[in-house]
Order: sequence, then structure tokens, then C-alpha cells
Amino acid sequence: MLEKLRKINLKTAVIMGITFYSLTILIHLLILSGIIPFTWVNGGRSESFATQLPISIVNIVISIFGGIFTLFVGRNILSKYKRALTIICWLFVVLWSVGFIQQLLGTPFEKMICSFILLLGVISNFRMAIEKRITLKLTNS
Repeated sequence: MLEKLRKINLKTAVIMGITFYSLTILIHLLILSGIIPFTWVNGGRSESFATQLPISIVNIVISIFGGIFTLFVGRNILSKYKRALTIICWLFVVLWSVGFIQQLLGTPFEKMICSFILLLGVISNFRMAIEKRITLKLTNS
């Protein structure tokens, strides 16, 4: 399985990661704006918009951090911290994998839309975590 994931170009994994974080932010902005009902997310457990509000804000902040982190990996900005980058990638793999399982147990919107988006996050972070060396430059190739 690792060899199949290594066949995914690291640049592609970075693009998948940016797409994942962007779509996650978009979904939560749509929830905050009322376009997507708050009952469609969080397994339908949010009793009110006030309950969902901090959850969406925290998810937006985490997604911004994750997107910036992914850009740093993609631009090779923090390459001297390879071990730390790998650990953070593995933490994201675990976090997004747990989230993926939760999405499959959630509302129909979470099963059909959110689970696919989370799968992008799992795959992209897993691919970045197994990279032996961070040498990608998005301007190359």
C-alpha cells in the first residue's frame, strides 16, 4: 500500500491537501452563513446554531493552520524540520482518519460529501508523512 501511495506525486498530494482545507473552510463558511443547515453536520447533534458556531470556528482555524502547513511542506520552507513535519503529518492522518469514520456514521450530507472531502485530507497527509525527503518545489516540474 505504501508503494501505491508513493506513486502519488508529492505535488499532487499538496494540491489535494490545499483542496481539502479550502473545501473544509468553504463548508463551514456556508454553515455560518446559514446556506448549509447546521443540522446537516456534527452528526446532527448540534441543538442550535449557537452550539454549532464554536465548532465551525475551530474547524476553520484548524483548516487555516493545516493549509498553511501544507503550503510550507509544498514550498520546502521548513525542510530542516523534517522530523517535526513528519510528526505533524502523522497527527493530521490520525485526526482526519477518525473524522472520516465519524462522517460515515453521520448525516447523509456527511456520508456523501464530507467523507469524500476528508478522504482527500487523509490521503494527502498520509502521502506527505511517508515522504522520505521534503524536496518539492511547486514552481518546478
